[in-house]
Amino acid sequence: MDKVVAGAAEAVADVPEGASLAVGGFGLSGVPNVLIQALYERGVGSLAVVSNNCGAMESGLAVLLAAGRIARVTGSYIGANKEFARQYLAGELEVEMIPQGTLAERLRAGGAGVPAFYTPAGVGTQVADGGLPWRYDGSGGVALASPPKEVREFDGNEYVLERGIRTDFALVRAWKGDRHGNLVFNKSSRNFNPLAAMAGKVTVAEVEELVEPGEIEPDAVHLPGVFVQRVIALTAEQAADKKIEKRTVSS
Repeated sequence: MDKVVAGAAEAVADVPEGASLAVGGFGLSGVPNVLIQALYERGVGSLAVVSNNCGAMESGLAVLLAAGRIARVTGSYIGANKEFARQYLAGELEVEMIPQGTLAERLRAGGAGVPAFYTPAGVGTQVADGGLPWRYDGSGGVALASPPKEVREFDGNEYVLERGIRTDFALVRAWKGDRHGNLVFNKSSRNFNPLAAMAGKVTVAEVEELVEPGEIEPDAVHLPGVFVQRVIALTAEQAADKKIEKRTVSS
């Protein structure tokens, strides 16, 4: 099945208001910027985003965040994104913070059809006990807090129950992909991309290099095409547009 669509606008044309999105990337690495920009240009809002972080340096998801298009973020890291922090503390944004490994496994579990799993991460903290601020009231108080989760003992150790994550759509970026949706990621840009792709009911991948079926060795495939519904091929200029968060120069 040829899953290639003409462009980013067509690839996200059916993403509705209020949709949930799993988005790949870590900082500025492996972020599907072209698809995010196409979604921004569509004008949809009230989005529920699941991603490690919410953009950086006014790129990636920060484009949607600054425009007020995101209503809820499920993630692990606010970082240096001052607008993210401002919206959260002002009560404009609902935020569910999750331990990074737990977030990764919740995405993978959702994609694998596993409804929930037990993990030791967060036991004895507000992650398990509840009370983490999901939304502030704008005056320093908590308007909505996380609920307590089930904790169970196995072999003398306590574990907290975490739910798998499924989203309406997923947006990811790959180094190479074929027309069947098989994807290969380059080094650290793999990060959350395969996991986000698994979690989406409809997954859209932007690829830096589009190849024909059979050109990717089966053993080299990082994510099978069964998890991908749409593929767009980036232009050479789009593929080369990669920002650097902190530039370090040594003598």
